[in-house]
Amino acid sequence: MNFLTNITSIFQTHGIEFLKATVITVELTFVSLIIATIIGLVFAFFKVSNIKILGKIADIYIFLIRGMPLIVQLMFLYYGISSVFVLSDFTAGALALGIHSGAYIAEIFRGSIQSIDRGQVEAARSLGMPYMLGMRRIILPQAFKRAIPALGNQFIIGLKDSSLVAYIAVSELFNHALSAQAANYMPFETYFVVGIYYLILVLIFTLLFNKLEKKLDVGGREKKNDKTEKFA
Repeated sequence: MNFLTNITSIFQTHGIEFLKATVITVELTFVSLIIATIIGLVFAFFKVSNIKILGKIADIYIFLIRGMPLIVQLMFLYYGISSVFVLSDFTAGALALGIHSGAYIAEIFRGSIQSIDRGQVEAARSLGMPYMLGMRRIILPQAFKRAIPALGNQFIIGLKDSSLVAYIAVSELFNHALSAQAANYMPFETYFVVGIYYLILVLIFTLLFNKLEKKLDVGGREKKNDKTEKFA
């Protein structure tokens, strides 16, 4: 009973603050993932480019980002960015998270682009399309569709990773949980409550991406082809 009483007390005392922090968490996640998607596309193009130096730059970026813990990158990028530009904690945190997620999204886009039949690129060139025009009109729409499941997973990971910006004073969910448990001396119950908020956000993100997959019929054509081959 004490546990339920404490949970109820936390909701009553910090409910509004948790809701405000949830809004900040969602905003931070969306901003960082927009940045990450742009970075990911750029480095994916570098990876599939015939220009070797661009491929090397992408390899170094992806290796460095994937090879270090996120908290180390966050501190390094946050203090590095803040020492050069005067940015708010929110903006600096979003940039740091975006740079981190960009490495993973770059590999997602790279794999999706390379999964498209090479013949479609050649067909676009035979129609007189420049490389970038063919990529934008023919390859990228298909690659994006195939990347949706992996992007959905990465976006959910980005949502959970956003909790680390609490350590650079961004007032998101986990930061508020740290402050609340220091005031109420109920760390277990407070982290339980904040865990519920994160679970709800993850559920919403999951449902949205599942709906997007169904709307775009991701994998539908491949499944039909598989059935055709089985009965052939």
